[in-house]
Amino acid sequence: MTVAQLTLDLPHRAALGAEDFLVSDCNLAAVRLIDAWPEWHDRVQLLIGPPASGKTHLVRVWQALSGAPSLDPVNLDIDFIDAMGEGTALVVEDAERIPYDEKALFHLFNLAREKHLFVLLTARMPPARWGTSLPDLGSRLNALPAVEIGAPDEALLRTVMLKHFADRQLDIDPKVLEFIALHIDRSLAAAAEAVAAVDRAALATGRKISRQLVNEVLTNAAPD
Repeated sequence: MTVAQLTLDLPHRAALGAEDFLVSDCNLAAVRLIDAWPEWHDRVQLLIGPPASGKTHLVRVWQALSGAPSLDPVNLDIDFIDAMGEGTALVVEDAERIPYDEKALFHLFNLAREKHLFVLLTARMPPARWGTSLPDLGSRLNALPAVEIGAPDEALLRTVMLKHFADRQLDIDPKVLEFIALHIDRSLAAAAEAVAAVDRAALATGRKISRQLVNEVLTNAAPD
């Protein structure tokens, strides 16, 4: 896949899905992990990141490259896993989702070693916080090579919000965009929520999107 330049000079990654993936310092290591396949040093990899951080998008890119099916951590099908051929790939998304099947997950790790499977796990938090009850599984999880998607920088927040506004066919002044980026939590989920809230307020009041309107929206949304 190629990398081009986008507004605000953030690299633009051609998508293999419904939307573009924006590359920044916070997710560069995760992008490099996907790009490095199948030359992974370890065949089982863990990708950690908060909601709306881009994990799912990167998983879809990897699935398109590897042909990996996605397995549910709560209902891991051991028979399906046992039937997988040598060297094939699979992904388990939100691997720590309660009540994930610890025994089946441990079986998957053992089989990955025996059959040289490629396994990509995703999670919202490091394994030490999963509350694993099987000591052997806990040790195996903590030993996994992990790549974490960090908090987005201001440039990425602005670019993501610019895209959200454009998707809604809304024009936004760059200074207003910068104001929003400086006054929301540093997460892509918060960026999406802010755009939606501003859009709703503009529609409800018939006002143009301005710094004053944005300030009112963000003030009303702030916790007491």
